[in-house]
Amino acid sequence: MDFDGLKRLIELFNDGGLTLLRLKGVEGDFEEIVLKKEPTAAPEAVPAPRPAAEEPEASPTPETTPVRPAVSEGELVYVEAPLVGTFYPAPSPESPPYVKVGDRVEKGTIVCIVEAMKVMNEIESEYAGTIARVLVENAQPVEYGQRMFAVKPD
Repeated sequence: MDFDGLKRLIELFNDGGLTLLRLKGVEGDFEEIVLKKEPTAAPEAVPAPRPAAEEPEASPTPETTPVRPAVSEGELVYVEAPLVGTFYPAPSPESPPYVKVGDRVEKGTIVCIVEAMKVMNEIESEYAGTIARVLVENAQPVEYGQRMFAVKPD
């Protein structure tokens, strides 16, 4: 496949609404091309307005206050993937993860491994704080700059 063919393939991928395209070539041409992007969220359904009732309906349960998340998005910082690769939360399949939600981390604490080209790269936290969320799963591919952990800084 030449450059123009590859460029056209990427344009079709982007314009066609696809989220994953995997091509395997023949010997001498190319080994494998994988194009992947996150699916776009479907618009939320908006309920139709109800006609006004003459009498208010009796509520079977007492009204409750919506639960506020423990940490707001504005209070979080993120550990991002410094390279493209595969995310691993532990040094081996039998080992516990480096960190989990609620763990306290210091700047420089190893939080995961990103494997790239058969090289295991230990990823360190750039922040001191508490792990609020783990945003990727074991063996999931990650892109450069993709958020992997949400940290509530000290």
